Amino acid sequence: MWLLSVLLPLLRLYLCGIKVLIYQMFNRSFTLPVLPRQNGRVAVVTGGTRGMGYETARHLASLGMHVVIAGNECEEGAAAVRTIQEEGVEGKVEFVFLDLTSLKSVRGFAKAFGDRGLPLHVLVNNAGTMMVPERQTEDGFEFHFALNYLGHFLLTNLLLDTLKRSGRPGRCSRIINMSSATHFAGVVDMEDLNKRICYSSHAAYSQSKLALVLFTYHLQEQLTAGGFPVTVNAVDPGMVDTALYDNLWSLAQAMKKPVAKTLFRTPAEGASISIYAAASSEMEGVGACYLYNSHRIQSSNSSYDSELQAELWKKSCELVGHRG
Repeated sequence: MWLLSVLLPLLRLYLCGIKVLIYQMFNRSFTLPVLPRQNGRVAVVTGGTRGMGYETARHLASLGMHVVIAGNECEEGAAAVRTIQEEGVEGKVEFVFLDLTSLKSVRGFAKAFGDRGLPLHVLVNNAGTMMVPERQTEDGFEFHFALNYLGHFLLTNLLLDTLKRSGRPGRCSRIINMSSATHFAGVVDMEDLNKRICYSSHAAYSQSKLALVLFTYHLQEQLTAGGFPVTVNAVDPGMVDTALYDNLWSLAQAMKKPVAKTLFRTPAEGASISIYAAASSEMEGVGACYLYNSHRIQSSNSSYDSELQAELWKKSCELVGHRG
């Protein structure tokens, strides 16, 4: 049991990491094309106070968007807004508190946003955590599952009507879900989504990233069937030198530092794929894609399992108390 539940996920995840590093050794991060102005459009970026989220928010604001940075660190949020504003961006930027590990906080954020009467054209589900020791949220969910996936699942569904109203044919609203190559190592265990039988942070993290891809494809199928002008895509930033790696165990931390300097991408490079999905003309009206280094690539075989997509959707609705 221990071998299958702990050691195997660890090996699979690190194998994914090695493959990505080999790719990045011989392939540079793509250069963003010239992006169209985004004046009058509104975006929400979760986890936008630092790292890739900050770079995404900063770039979208520079294109003229009104960007709402959603995060759980108020001081960091205020500092991020101040720094972006000091650059003289054309768009508006603000910080609003959101704790994705709390369903109450997610509902409060969505209600407050709705009460303002703002449109919503872009939702970037960027916030995430990795390799944290076993812990549960106030709602009783495993931490990776709650923060990386379930909080974003509820947030997206609560904001979906606004996204639908804000989009139009030829100018769709866009949802971007931040996944990673680790989803290839992921297994969604419908009988133990909260990893209570035998905990592995590696299995929990990769499961949450696979769940985001399954969610992406199923939601796009529903939106297309309903004829709504909203697209949903999953993006993979590669291996990026951010605070996500702070929870690695000591030996891995020591090995990571010299490698990161030469092979990891910068937060700005990692954010390029989210910015591309959010604002490029090439992605207009295009959904249900897995984007890596500006290319549409195949995600894992299990991510295309329509029965698993539907089962996870139904279970997620039950867990968050949402009718979907």
